[in-house]
Amino acid sequence: MTQHERQPGLSACFRHPERDTGIHCTRCERPICPDCMVDAAVGYQCPECVRQGAAEQAATQPRTIAGGRLRTDTRLVTLCLIGVNLAVFVGLKASEYLGGGEFGLIRDFAMLGYAWAPGSPELMGVATGEWYRLLTSAFMHQAIFHIAFNMFALWFLGPNLEAALGRGRFLALYLISALAGSTASFALAAQNQFSLGASGAVFGLFGALAVLLRKLRYDMRPVLVLLAVNLVITFLPGLNIAWQAHLGGLVAGAAIAYGMVHAPRRNRTAYQVGVCVLVLLVLVGVCVARTLQLT
Repeated sequence: MTQHERQPGLSACFRHPERDTGIHCTRCERPICPDCMVDAAVGYQCPECVRQGAAEQAATQPRTIAGGRLRTDTRLVTLCLIGVNLAVFVGLKASEYLGGGEFGLIRDFAMLGYAWAPGSPELMGVATGEWYRLLTSAFMHQAIFHIAFNMFALWFLGPNLEAALGRGRFLALYLISALAGSTASFALAAQNQFSLGASGAVFGLFGALAVLLRKLRYDMRPVLVLLAVNLVITFLPGLNIAWQAHLGGLVAGAAIAYGMVHAPRRNRTAYQVGVCVLVLLVLVGVCVARTLQLT
């Protein structure tokens, strides 16, 4: 075995001791070989310093009140949700126009608790294992005025909440609020009654915005007045509105938003995920209990 003789003026790479080098990391000044050199603004850095610098930059990057990344476009998720709702609406109308029957898709994907299938001796609904209805129903609309109202409300509420919470948190808020609205319908409404629409998710945004304004100490009166008007409309006789979905979404949206904006800075993301998981577990528990009661 021969010993390696180091050339004068060179050092051993701290990650590869068998390699000689004359280059040092500009940050920690440790010797680095060509395989360990990462281009920096001035000179080269070692991989460890590059990772440390990236972590420090991420920690000091400005964040939203809920810890989300600041974005120049605060409407992306809102526009995507509106686009999905509109696409489903067009699909329903196209199916009806082409002879497939709009009601066929509503029968298969709208919210339904537990009922006999039309013209069939089989049972259908969430209680029979069709749990997907809890979410698919939230993207379905039958009447133009229905989707127009919900999408206008989503456009009015969405960008402000998306900017304050961040894209991922806003999407979680919307989807869980939608599930909460459907769960409330499953637990409280007639089991043979079809229901559909994004109203549960929209009311979740109403609840979240009220919590956010309270946190920021802004004037809450405009939102509270608008929310009160919508609640009055919800309970007007003859409109056949699923008030259960509205209240379910409202409560879930407020609870999730409270957990997000009041989360401690330390382990904030884990805390927020925990709040969302807790709400989801409550919804699952309600659905399981209702299913056992019906079957």
